[in-house]
Amino acid sequence: MNILKFLVFFVLVSFWKPNNECSKIYLIRHAEKVRIDKSDLDPDLNDNGFIRAENWKKYFIGKNISKIYSTNYKRTVKTVKPLADKKNLEILIYSPKDFLYKNFLKSNIVENILVVGHSNTIPIFVNNLIDKDFYDQIDDLNNSNLYIVSLCNSNITHKLITVD
Repeated sequence: MNILKFLVFFVLVSFWKPNNECSKIYLIRHAEKVRIDKSDLDPDLNDNGFIRAENWKKYFIGKNISKIYSTNYKRTVKTVKPLADKKNLEILIYSPKDFLYKNFLKSNIVENILVVGHSNTIPIFVNNLIDKDFYDQIDDLNNSNLYIVSLCNSNITHKLITVD
């Protein structure tokens, strides 16, 4: 009888899988931009920005990123282009003004996603995802913040680290 109980237990445990519907959303500001012409609303990356874009690629290459979102600016698209090219992923263009954050979370269950934006949009994006006014605008000279929002079984956690 003990062997039968053991076999039933073994079979049940062998086929049981935990409900780990987890999503991880990485959010960054674009890399360093050209600052020569203040009237240029769509400046390119500067030399340091292209180096940072390559460094972001190296950082994210092992993170199983399945989608990349970017605003439609040269500096944001070029920040994630090296990773998108390496992973053969399309860069999905979004507008922070028209973005539906709750739909974003619902439509990206069990995904690892990278979002790139701006000093004034990424903290707002994170705050909307976590449903709290927690993060402030990023300093204009800071391009190294990495926000990580994790959603597992309706439990949201978040953190901010810097990556140089």
